[in-house]
Amino acid sequence: MAPICLFSTTTMPPLLPLQHYSISRSFRIIASSSSSNKPEVVVTRERGKNAKLIKALAKHDINCLEVPLIKHSEGPDLNKLSTVLTDTKFDWIVITSPEAALVFLTAWKAAGTPEVQIGVVGAGTASIFEEIQPMEKSLHVAFSPTKATGKILAAELPKRGSQTCTVLYPASVKAGSDIEEGLSNRGFKVTRLNTYNTVPVHDVDQMILTQALSAPVVALASPSAARAWINLISKSEGWDNSIACIGETTATAAKRLGLKNVYYPVNPGLEGWVDSILEALKVHDHVEART
Repeated sequence: MAPICLFSTTTMPPLLPLQHYSISRSFRIIASSSSSNKPEVVVTRERGKNAKLIKALAKHDINCLEVPLIKHSEGPDLNKLSTVLTDTKFDWIVITSPEAALVFLTAWKAAGTPEVQIGVVGAGTASIFEEIQPMEKSLHVAFSPTKATGKILAAELPKRGSQTCTVLYPASVKAGSDIEEGLSNRGFKVTRLNTYNTVPVHDVDQMILTQALSAPVVALASPSAARAWINLISKSEGWDNSIACIGETTATAAKRLGLKNVYYPVNPGLEGWVDSILEALKVHDHVEART
């Protein structure tokens, strides 16, 4: 069981051991306000990208409500990416999210699949490459840091020889500067391209939102999703249910935005995320039983 962390601004009851926790209700994705089953977890990734989490939670008989909070759009540097890959050879390509990986792969194929060495931030990002790597001998995923954060990646990415090491960093417009600053401070030459953007979804059906607000746990996978959730609940006074984040970066952003009872795994990834959701549900049920 992955270690779980909790940010909380309220006094919480003692946590029960995870292995004793179970939920007996049947699994169902709540797709509209007419459903009779009450959702327990709100899944918030871009539409079509929540399936893995929903499937993992189904094994624990957990009812999910899909409310996409974000969507992706083209970044200002997207059209440059394939040209840069064609014209320039880099020592490393640094990829820090599944969406960045998908965008990169499209441009890499358009560039004629040049030989590249990839550094990924964690298992979720690496999984995007795992499906094609056996078939594409020119693509090598060669590095992942000991902890799945941008700061640790920048601190641990290996240098190649004594000469200046070059890095291509295809990123989100909203990504911070930890990676390029950390690598530059170590002597790397970093080329950052803002290849995609993450924007909030504004058109959430009011009846669906009402269901989401009543769910004990909201699952967030990015700081952008945390900001989008804050915007949605800004008029809902007193909302203080739990947030389960995919990793520390998202959890820190959620806490800074004022969200309470924020759970996250020490090691980001699907398994730890599910454990964090289970822990949040367990605490919720324990509080309900005492009231």
